[in-house]
Amino acid sequence: MSTTDLNSRSRHWVAVTLAGVLAAALAGCQPATAPSKPAAAATGAGKINGHPDLNGVWQAASSAHWNIEDHSASALSQFWQLGAIAAIPAGQSIVEGGTIPYKPEALAQREANRAGWPKTDPEAKCYMPGIPRATYMPFPFRIVQGDGDILFVYEFASANRMVHMSNHQEPPVDSWMGWSNGHWDGDTLVIEVTGNNDQTWFDRAGNYHSASMKVTERYTRKGDNNLMYEATIEDPETFSQPWKISLPLYRRLEPNAQLLEFKCVEFAEELLYGDLTKK
Repeated sequence: MSTTDLNSRSRHWVAVTLAGVLAAALAGCQPATAPSKPAAAATGAGKINGHPDLNGVWQAASSAHWNIEDHSASALSQFWQLGAIAAIPAGQSIVEGGTIPYKPEALAQREANRAGWPKTDPEAKCYMPGIPRATYMPFPFRIVQGDGDILFVYEFASANRMVHMSNHQEPPVDSWMGWSNGHWDGDTLVIEVTGNNDQTWFDRAGNYHSASMKVTERYTRKGDNNLMYEATIEDPETFSQPWKISLPLYRRLEPNAQLLEFKCVEFAEELLYGDLTKK
């Protein structure tokens, strides 16, 4: 099956199930605005069924979407006409230990991915970003938490996923956003993401994985308006050992905070199909 077919099937499956899950989740939702009392978590307020209320619009504030490892500011030679507008900002690694533990042959593939950027980047083609990349892209996302399953909705490419808090199952097929089974570990939401296809990257620097990847996410509320995000990556085909990323997420506090439409397919059509339309 082609990459395009997989992408289409994944979008269709999510679209079919989204309405029912959203309705169920919204039934128990609290307002997305920040709790009024600073000590809300300690007093038992701001909780749903005894668990922290994670509802809201959240966003990362880092340059990890460019490169999850340490990187200096640099120019994009492909877009030199834009000057500083198209420059890459410097950033500190969000990888524990600083460096991704690639196997030698996998590191060579990362360098090939990087050399072919941006055409080789799934983001440029408007493919769904996968986990964990969707979390720290330069776009907000919404968590919809109710009495049952938890819904994550992402602005980029209209991507979304259900976190199954009960009735855990094995993924029926590999897909762009994987299959998410969740549980609470005290006040931390833990999500195991399996069934990931091998078409997504971690960033714009060519960092990638195989279809064997398993991601274990941890969302921990550290205050009224911020979460600590951690994700442990396991992929024995690509990496010599499991490794972890971590970064804070911040609540969008605008009174009208919401996800805006970013259906990027039309922006990618020339990249994907331009060769077919040129004489």
